[in-house]
Amino acid sequence: MSLWSILVTPFADYAFMRTALVACMALAVASGPLGALLLLRRMGLVGNVLSHAVMPGAAIGFALAGSALAVLSIGGLLTGIAVVLLMILGTRFGEQREDASLAAFYFASIGVGVLVVALRGTNVDLMHVLLGTVLAIDVPALVLIVAIASVVVAVLALVFRPIALQSFDPAFLRTTGGSDSAYRAIFLVLVVLDLVAGFQALGTLLAGVPLLLPAAAARCWVRRIGPLVGLSIGFGMAAGYAGLLASYHLNVPSGPAIACAAAIIYAASTLVPASRVLMTAFKSTKPV
Repeated sequence: MSLWSILVTPFADYAFMRTALVACMALAVASGPLGALLLLRRMGLVGNVLSHAVMPGAAIGFALAGSALAVLSIGGLLTGIAVVLLMILGTRFGEQREDASLAAFYFASIGVGVLVVALRGTNVDLMHVLLGTVLAIDVPALVLIVAIASVVVAVLALVFRPIALQSFDPAFLRTTGGSDSAYRAIFLVLVVLDLVAGFQALGTLLAGVPLLLPAAAARCWVRRIGPLVGLSIGFGMAAGYAGLLASYHLNVPSGPAIACAAAIIYAASTLVPASRVLMTAFKSTKPV
């Protein structure tokens, strides 16, 4: 078996593989900069919670209209934005610590979503909502994913400078007249939008994979924001491509395969700091 038949033939021969690949590339482009900023702001847990916050709305949309794409997306977007607002209000006015509130949102979102789908659908429907079906993405779903990714990238390009500044020094942003709360809200809404797009392909359990794992891997290699964003996008694309190939050749579920590919990239990247320490120690050792 040649490299061409392994690496290219699945996408050349099957339209559903090409559609899934385009969806993964679009998600990587939108998720890369958002994931990098999430980690710089030390909000990885927030991204994980928000990835599950879309589940109750998507589940209610499923209960009302079945697998209608627009209803599922609108439902997930509404509950995601609702959780963002509750997080902002809780942080400002509440007495609970943010990590406790996030844990509550996390478990409540999963519980409500699973309960609604279980009451109105079958086990197959539940698995579809939880794990997605990236290989079953049709043209309308692909258009939605690409449209959402385009909106996220366009808006982020307009506000990237103040959001990046807020990630490093929010106090300086406030002294320059920027609204800390407003930019935080805009950023979190963009994250929710990205997760709504990811939900179409990977389900609620894995929607946060292209958002967090590629950025975490990229941070092991670089520290500057520009290279960090670029490498996050690259790792996200590589994980999507490798996961789809593994799904095709090994006959395994595509979403978990993409998640495992991203996890392997992250695991390999964690060795970079250790290798740098070893090289530094070796160079500093003087021969006797």
